[in-house]
Amino acid sequence: MLDPMIRDLARGKNFGSISFHLPDDVIATHVMWVDADDDDVMINTEVGRAKYKAIQANPNVTVAIWKSDSPYSYGEVRGTVTSEVRGPEARAHIDALSQKYTGADYRNEIATERVTLKIKPVRQRSQGL
Repeated sequence: MLDPMIRDLARGKNFGSISFHLPDDVIATHVMWVDADDDDVMINTEVGRAKYKAIQANPNVTVAIWKSDSPYSYGEVRGTVTSEVRGPEARAHIDALSQKYTGADYRNEIATERVTLKIKPVRQRSQGL
């Protein structure tokens, strides 16, 4: 189960970063829009992106989410991508994220297919929440 403080942080208009392993085992970090349900942290990407392909090869990731008005207040989830959602539900999810962060539906071109990745926590910690 996701820590309720981290869940609420992810549901708010707060940015996160996801760190993952590239094929050469170098770690990459991307700033992302984030979301959460009661069990998982969620991010939304495209299946054609290098990030998605790298996570498919090694599903162990770390997500850090910080309060927009207090960046030293944050939550961290180290976990595993255990499931994904595609199709209309993933498209609706990116629109919901875009509404949360920008106030409008997602306007960028979708080159491949949207996918929502669900990250199951293995370790969680927070500070200042």
